Amino acid sequence: MPELPEVEVVRRGLARWIAGRTITEVEVLHPRAVRRHLAGGDDFAGRLTGHTVGVPARRGKYLWLPLVDSGDAVLAHLGMSGQLLVQPEGSPDEKHLRIRARFADDAATELRFVDQRTFGGLSVHPADGPDGAPDVIAHIARDPLDAAFDDAAFHTALRRRRTTVKRALLDQTLISGVGNIYADEALWRTKLHYERPTATLNRPVTTALLGHVRDVMTAALDVGGTSFDSLYVNVNGESGYFDRSLDAYGREGLPCRRCTTPMRRAPWMNRSSYFCPRCQHAPR
Repeated sequence: MPELPEVEVVRRGLARWIAGRTITEVEVLHPRAVRRHLAGGDDFAGRLTGHTVGVPARRGKYLWLPLVDSGDAVLAHLGMSGQLLVQPEGSPDEKHLRIRARFADDAATELRFVDQRTFGGLSVHPADGPDGAPDVIAHIARDPLDAAFDDAAFHTALRRRRTTVKRALLDQTLISGVGNIYADEALWRTKLHYERPTATLNRPVTTALLGHVRDVMTAALDVGGTSFDSLYVNVNGESGYFDRSLDAYGREGLPCRRCTTPMRRAPWMNRSSYFCPRCQHAPR
């Protein structure tokens, strides 16, 4: 699933191509793409048609398009394979095209939601949460690249959770935007084992961990995110390249870039954790 850097890359592309444009027509081509919009496809299309898109916004992995003259927002959930593409009008439809939106201006491009596995979708909600976020994601914490993220409050909450550090990093009510890939990368950089209890983390360790989370996400943003296949692309259909710079994730059996010990992979919550058994000591 796309994590913060991948979603931010998409948000920036949408800000460039569709902000300020007025929607004239919406086609819902597959009902699962609007299953989170409980009123159905016709209502979804009607709630968008005739309204102007504001500057796209993001909270962690969640992306939304404000409808500046309605008080609502279109919440995008990309799932495992969802793509928001800006395509020239008249270009061939993608095989898994689910939703199409056309605009009133003469830019001759349209917005398409493409989703091979149909785990993602779009829905319309009142934009009355903090910072104009859709109300359904008001519980999502700020992300570490947000200027309003409170490092001290995060450390306090981390110590109180009575959990392990990787579980905490993936808890979107505690810190948003961090997924499996970037959690493994930040933990490797901080030399922390993924099962380290959060109650054992002191303030300097938490500070270092947050610093590495920010560093790895910023580095991923600089190269367009992480793409392991064609399912994650930006709004122009281009893949990111951060997978070529990963230090931990996906490197089972390869030498640790610090100490040359072979990296290991361990099953973890129906996923995998990649770590160095020498640099990242397992807790007793």
